[in-house]
Amino acid sequence: MEYDKSVVNRLKRIDGQIKGVLNMIEQNKDCRDVITQLSASRSAIDRTIGVIVSMNLEQCVRENMEKGESTEDLVKEAVNLLVKSR
Repeated sequence: MEYDKSVVNRLKRIDGQIKGVLNMIEQNKDCRDVITQLSASRSAIDRTIGVIVSMNLEQCVRENMEKGESTEDLVKEAVNLLVKSR
């Protein structure tokens, strides 16, 4: 699969968020602020997982339809990936 530049950008933002959390911890920032930032990072990761799975699913479904093959297993696999990521 070829990853879109937007996925790379999302991951770079998440990387920045995590580095920011590390700085907050090193500076002994308030627990609530650290947890808020960690929650935001986790949400960003979850959204990125969704984007990657949907992009892959779309590509695979298109390829299978062109070949005249079933897409049922692809959808099941995508759902399983999303469930595992939680």
